[in-house]
Amino acid sequence: MQKRILFISDHGDPLATLGGEQAGGQNNYVKQLSMALSERGHSVDVITHWADVDAPKIEHFGENCRVIRVAAGVKGFVKKSDLYSMLPNFYYEMRKTLSLSTYDVMHTHYWLSGLLGRKTSLDIGLPWLHTSHSLSVAKQQATGVSEPKRRSAEELILETADSIVATTKTERKLIRSVTPDPAPIHVIPIGVDETFQPELINSRRHAPFFAFAGRLEETKGIYTLIKAFRLLLEQNDIPSSAKLFIAGGDAEQVDQRKKSPKSRKLQRAIIGLENHIEFIGPCSQEELSVLFNKATAVIVPSTYESFGMVAAEAQACGSPVIASEVGGLKDVVKDLETGIHVQKENPAHLASAMKFLAMNQDVAKSLGRQAAARARKEFNWTSIAKKMDHLYEVVAGETQAIHVSN
Repeated sequence: MQKRILFISDHGDPLATLGGEQAGGQNNYVKQLSMALSERGHSVDVITHWADVDAPKIEHFGENCRVIRVAAGVKGFVKKSDLYSMLPNFYYEMRKTLSLSTYDVMHTHYWLSGLLGRKTSLDIGLPWLHTSHSLSVAKQQATGVSEPKRRSAEELILETADSIVATTKTERKLIRSVTPDPAPIHVIPIGVDETFQPELINSRRHAPFFAFAGRLEETKGIYTLIKAFRLLLEQNDIPSSAKLFIAGGDAEQVDQRKKSPKSRKLQRAIIGLENHIEFIGPCSQEELSVLFNKATAVIVPSTYESFGMVAAEAQACGSPVIASEVGGLKDVVKDLETGIHVQKENPAHLASAMKFLAMNQDVAKSLGRQAAARARKEFNWTSIAKKMDHLYEVVAGETQAIHVSN
């Protein structure tokens, strides 16, 4: 049955350029899932905050998908931490812009959107699924930062949604451990865009070549990675031609000529490494695929990840992944099968894993082949959309049955 599906992704515009301050895995997930569902004959509307003033209010993508942007009182970029106070305006403008009762099912992304989904569910009775993408308890465990308001909101969402979509078994376990009475939880992984595939002709460089892609912030482990790379270069048996390519970040961060606080911190971190580290800024999917295909290994040194999209994409390209043994990365990367797990925030441990793959190219290639095979099987958007479609039908049917019985 064809369905009209509403995605609420308050801070995650699916068409934003990836690698920016608020443009990462969630944005890509929303975009790819929308397109995969539209290929199954459904229409998908994604409503999001109007963060880019140059973007149109409505923008089409995929077979039958639209992004619908609302200002919610402030047209232009707003930090995620400031969007909570704008939720009433967002909801008002969403009700004014969309005929909510015409949708068959609603899927919210992140806790801010979850609060909007709960309000919509109460007012309209729309069947409602929620994906957290990250949880405050995981962030607190990784960073020590407590967010009581968010924690309370997440508990409310996880208990009152019709269904929860967890992207890994680890996330499901965490939700159950911190939520007294969660809604039914279904584990459906994140898929990888078809752009990410091994090249027919192996282009991996003989000299050690490592890659990182993501936001340039401490929770993504960027400074741990730089410290580890410095330790790696201090090894006598590592070629002086070893390189680290860093994709992501905004222009202010990656332009080493600038003197902003953001760029100065990175400049201090790479002193003495300038000839070995290259900041290449935000990249397209195609550019990232080329980067991952050339890498000896892709590094994902995050302090926490609910899933770890970059790890999945790199494996799809046949690159082994060295990842922190945290959150969803424990599920996405199979230790000594598709990559290597390392302790979070441990530069010495990370440097040791990088050296091992740099000095054992045959092992790196073997891990990469196994990574590509697993990615084709596990992170396929076509099969993921099929599972999600089935879940939508179940949730929508159960919700309608409840309304009829009442």
